[in-house]
Amino acid sequence: MNTEILGVALQIVLLIVISYPLGKYIAKVYKGEKTWSDFMKPVERLIYKVAGVNPEEEMNWKQFLKALLILNAFWFVWGMVLLCTQQWLPLNPDGNANQTPDLAFNTCISFMVNCNLQHYSGESGMTYFRQLFVIMLFQFITAATGMAAMAGIMKGMAAKSTKTIGNFWKFLVLSCTRVLLPLSLNAVSYQHLRAHETKATLVCRLLLEKKKKPQT
Repeated sequence: MNTEILGVALQIVLLIVISYPLGKYIAKVYKGEKTWSDFMKPVERLIYKVAGVNPEEEMNWKQFLKALLILNAFWFVWGMVLLCTQQWLPLNPDGNANQTPDLAFNTCISFMVNCNLQHYSGESGMTYFRQLFVIMLFQFITAATGMAAMAGIMKGMAAKSTKTIGNFWKFLVLSCTRVLLPLSLNAVSYQHLRAHETKATLVCRLLLEKKKKPQT
């Protein structure tokens, strides 16, 4: 129990410590100011070019909301199709069956709004393909959608106007390339280090136990 309380306390402290510098960095990203992540600009320009998006085109709140709803509608259809057809898709070595329409609907909506409510049994009810291209994808892209929406709201509040609140597509791409991707890479690096640390600790413990074990 003490370890659990300490872990929660450390998470809260860490959140408070990083909130200001991280928030300041995110604000600079959305404002278009110079940051250390500017090396991602060529990637962003490629995304805009392929998608046919002009990132400098300002949107009013109606255009902004329309873009957001169209994107969410696309991902909803995408998720429903994959969830209801998984048994015929690749990366299904366990032969998992399709989800029922009501379960697929619940899963789609849950992960699109970042609730991550699961009414299925993990890997036994979800193929690897669907975990990659629905669950993991939604946990990333829908978070970026929410961040883009908040960026537009904050810009409108700062300008005290809804005539121009930024470009939804630009905020979406920046959320992915400048915020979520770097944070994800840091998390992967941390888990990689933790894995090595755990192995080293296990080896040390086994050696100590072997040394303490009486010789027969």
